[in-house]
Amino acid sequence: MLQTEARKILKDAPIMWRRINSIGIILDCNSTYANKLGYAKSEILGKPVFEHVPKESWEVMNDSLKTWFETGNVTDRKITFKKQDGSTFPGLLHATSLYDEKKNLLGSNTVIFDLTEMNDEKINEFEKFFREAKNKLDEIKNNEYKKLDENSKSEYDGLKKMFDMLLTTDLKGLKNIK
Repeated sequence: MLQTEARKILKDAPIMWRRINSIGIILDCNSTYANKLGYAKSEILGKPVFEHVPKESWEVMNDSLKTWFETGNVTDRKITFKKQDGSTFPGLLHATSLYDEKKNLLGSNTVIFDLTEMNDEKINEFEKFFREAKNKLDEIKNNEYKKLDENSKSEYDGLKKMFDMLLTTDLKGLKNIK
């Protein structure tokens, strides 16, 4: 899958990020997502999102997908995630829709916060990253957006929407969710 300048922001980002299609198959993820779950990226791509949650969380994941499909967004959805070694961690999922130029749903950009890691240092790292990502996206918008093809514009628009959502997320409030 072609890496646009906008998506390069996520490559080694401190957040767990994945892109899924409209039926919940993982199309892409960043190294943070793969490393946190203990997989090589190649072992993740093409798998359903249910591969990374224990069976007892399938219903919650299914409800999350349903909400996303109906509304275009999911915020603050607490879901238990499962690593390759079988251990689990509580995560908080946020997702925004990605559309093509004709407004057809392509999938979602999903960010997962590991709730066991939510401390002041991590929150400051996230906040700094979100601000820097917004600045980079603004730079792309000002300098390159008009030259992008339709797929790259859809990619940009989806990531902009995701970072706008993340910039309004109360990260300090996530420290108290367990």
